[in-house]
Amino acid sequence: MYVLVTPCLLDPTLRADGITKESDLRAFAAALKRCRRFGIEVVPLPCPETAYLGRGRSPGTFVERLDTPAFAAVLDRMEGEVRAVVEKRGPPLCIVGVDSSPCCGVNTTWHDEKKEGRGAFLGRFPEVRAVDVQEFARYRIYLAAPLFSEAERDFNKKVRDMLEEAYYDVFLPQEVGDTDAGRTHSSQREIFHRDVEAIEQADAVVAVVDGADADSGTAWEMGYAHARGTPVIALRTDFRRAGHNEHVNLMLEESSTVVTAVGEIVPAIGEAFRRG
Repeated sequence: MYVLVTPCLLDPTLRADGITKESDLRAFAAALKRCRRFGIEVVPLPCPETAYLGRGRSPGTFVERLDTPAFAAVLDRMEGEVRAVVEKRGPPLCIVGVDSSPCCGVNTTWHDEKKEGRGAFLGRFPEVRAVDVQEFARYRIYLAAPLFSEAERDFNKKVRDMLEEAYYDVFLPQEVGDTDAGRTHSSQREIFHRDVEAIEQADAVVAVVDGADADSGTAWEMGYAHARGTPVIALRTDFRRAGHNEHVNLMLEESSTVVTAVGEIVPAIGEAFRRG
C-alpha cells in the first residue's frame, strides 16, 4: 500500500523561491503523518521543474518557463520512470499533489494563468486518482452520535470502520469512556472537556441524526463545530422528514451537509474539504 507524492512534501526546497507558506509546511507534515498513522508507504515522484530549471528558481507559469520541447522530453522521461514504478508495485492509492503547481497541480494549475485542471506532469496520469495535499492533510474526524443503546453503539462502530477504511483517524466518544449512565460530576466535566478538545482538533465532524429528533448532545457538537468553521456531515438514514423541505431540524440541516447513506459520507467529506 503506497501513495505517490510530489517530492516537495519531503523536501520543500524543491519548490520555487518564496512560494512556500507556513500553512503549506503544516499540510505537508500532516499528510505525511496520515501516511505513518495508517502504514501507507510514501513514494516520491521525480520533480520535472527542478530537473529542468534547478533549485532556487523564481516562480513562473508553465507558458513562461516550461513550454519547450526540452521540457516535454523531461516529462516523457519522468513519466516512463513513474510508470515503471507502478508496473512493478501495482496501482497507488492516489497521487498527492500541490494545487496551483504548473506540474503537480491537482484541481488548479498555473498554465498561462491560473486554470482548473491538473498540472503538466500529473496530467499524464489521468487514470490515477489525485488529491491535493491540503485535502489529504485533513483526516481527523469527530464522530458525533447517540451512544446509549447497543444498537446505537454498533452502528457507530460500523460508521467508524468505514471511515478508517478510507484512512481517516476517527474520535468516537464511546471508545474513550463515555459509556456509563452513572457518571459522577467530575467524570462529566472530564468527558465534556475531552470531547470539546477533540472537536477543536478535528478536521470534520460526522454526525448521526437519525430518530424523530436529533440527539441533543449530537446537535450541540454539530453547532459547536459549525461555529468554529469545521465542516459537518450529517448522516440521516431515517426516512422520516422534519418538514416538506427538511430531512432533519432546519438549523442542523443548514449548518451541515446531509447525506442519507453511510456510503455517501466519504465523498461528502472530500467535497467539503475541496470547498475549503
